[in-house]
Amino acid sequence: MDQAVVWLTIFVLSVFVGIEVISKVSSTLHTPLMSGANAIHGIILLGAVLVTGATTSTVWLVVGLVAIVLAAVNMVGGFVVTDRMLQMFVRKRKPPTKEDPPPATSSAAPTRGAPAPADRPAGSGGAA
Repeated sequence: MDQAVVWLTIFVLSVFVGIEVISKVSSTLHTPLMSGANAIHGIILLGAVLVTGATTSTVWLVVGLVAIVLAAVNMVGGFVVTDRMLQMFVRKRKPPTKEDPPPATSSAAPTRGAPAPADRPAGSGGAA
């Protein structure tokens, strides 16, 4: 069999396997897997830099630079997507309303045995 046909067959089969594996990943596992993939892309980027730096041919230098740019874009895009996905799990603070009092600006921290603040309503905790 021709060598190109063998490589094409391996590529097509790997595409089918990749699609099958990715479609089975649950949404709760997507973010950790994406972070792992970003680490792998960082290693690929480092390898592309090392291989491109060792070449002497102008054609392979251009191909290596294109690979470096694409790997960098892929890695940065992966981190952006991961960050946006993690932001979905962050609780949003509600904006202060006009009825809310401003936060206390006292710099003194309470110590053990210190009396309760005077602005705390009666019966809001503690011993009776």
